[in-house]
Parts: sequence; C-alpha cells; structure tokens
Amino acid sequence: MTVAAFLDRDGVINFDHGYVSSWDQFEFMPGVPEALHGLAQVGYQLVIVSNQSGIGRGFYTETDLRQLNRQINGYLKTAFDIQMAGFYHCPHHPTEARGAFLVQCECRKPAPGMILQASQDLGIDVSASLLVGDKDSDIQAGRTAGVGRLFKVSPSRACDDEGSDVESISALPDVLSRL
Repeated sequence: MTVAAFLDRDGVINFDHGYVSSWDQFEFMPGVPEALHGLAQVGYQLVIVSNQSGIGRGFYTETDLRQLNRQINGYLKTAFDIQMAGFYHCPHHPTEARGAFLVQCECRKPAPGMILQASQDLGIDVSASLLVGDKDSDIQAGRTAGVGRLFKVSPSRACDDEGSDVESISALPDVLSRL
C-alpha cells in the first residue's frame, strides 16, 4: 500500500476562474508546482479529485478535460519532474446538469466515490493519506472516505466549524510545513 495526497483542483492547484477547461484558462496558484514536488519527494502519490459539473452542464466535454489533464501532467513532468498518479473527476450534478449527467451520484463530492476509486485503482492506504480541499464538500468527502489528514485552504486561515480533524492552511505549500 502507498500513500497519496488527494487534491482538489480549482482553488487548491489553480485559480478558480469558473469552469476552467483549457490550458489557456489554467493558472497555477503560487508555489503549487514546488509544493507538489515536495509532496512527491516525501512519498505521496499525487491524485486530483475534482468535481467537474461543467461537463454535465454542457460547458465543455470529457475530451476537453482529458486534454487539459494531459497538459497539466506534461508541464509538471517537464518543468518539475513530477508524475501525477491520477486525475479523477465527477461530471455530474444533481440539479443543474443535462441528460445522463443529471444524477445524484456517489462520485460528486461530498460523496467519497472519487477517493475510494483512486484508492482501489492505485493501492492507496487512505488512512495514512492526506486530502487538501478548499470547500466543505472536499473535507466531507475525505472524512467519509477515512482519509487520515484533512487540510482546508482558507485564505483567512480560519475554518468554519469543521472540527478538530481539519487543519486550516492559507495555500497548498503550507502542507509541507505540517508533515
């Protein structure tokens, strides 16, 4: 079994400009590639777990997202020698999506489905892993999946009433000082 850093994408890895679906819209937050490199250096597999209801809403396609994920991975590999272990996404939304995407599913956070699937696919020990998110739904998904350490990106460094199991950080790079 291996350990992972489960990472939300928009608001943790990159600035959330709203339905980011192409490389020209994607902008890493300060220090994130270096922080990813640091996490990988200490033994964490890097796994993105991201709600992507823009697919279900018809704003972009699964192909668009796969292309962006390839570009993110390629950039990180070339510039920082980082290999992402996996990209997991949920295209569904229970009220705002279209057609087959209009469902209450087990993969959309706060449900733990993406984390559990990645753990099964990659042989991850969830209880020894960590999760970094910026929304309550990220934290709830991690908690439900049994992730060992939960970090919430909160610019004010004060979480809402999250509980004692959540560590508040101002940005992803702060995780490294807590390990």
